[in-house]
Amino acid sequence: MLKFTINNVIREQLKMISGTNLKKFLLIVLLGVALSACATTKKQSGKMQGDVYTGNDTVEYLATGVKDRVFFATNKSTLTTASRDTLRKQAAWMRKKSKLKFTIEGHADERGTREYNLALGERRANAVKDYLMTYGINGNRLSVISYGKERPVNSGSNPLAWSQNRRSVTIKAN
Repeated sequence: MLKFTINNVIREQLKMISGTNLKKFLLIVLLGVALSACATTKKQSGKMQGDVYTGNDTVEYLATGVKDRVFFATNKSTLTTASRDTLRKQAAWMRKKSKLKFTIEGHADERGTREYNLALGERRANAVKDYLMTYGINGNRLSVISYGKERPVNSGSNPLAWSQNRRSVTIKAN
């Protein structure tokens, strides 16, 4: 009964719309559909677990199978399980290369003040240094520097870019 009544109402509304008004109505509907298709969001590439980047798009390697960087959660300097795994591989490789020295860079995303992000980057770099030292790497071989938000690897302003920029990078110093 209700379906029959709705159909009658629709029929009455369509009768009230003349040919010209129907064309305008259909044009408006088509424009609305076209605009909504333009408004779809682009899917971001890359992987994230929570707000920590887990992909390899920005990763370089110190040696075969030894990633040069680890990633952090927002406003954190705590090492993730994946970060600790990467750092264990770095430490094993560093033990074989006992004459090399390394610089550990700490980075942050664009959000927050310059001062806050410099301090956060330093905490991140020190967390990496401390972890490497627990695996037998002499602290004299490791120097720490923070770039805060000054050297983004991804200049975007979205969650994927932020997660890629929250990182610590180990580089050969000599």
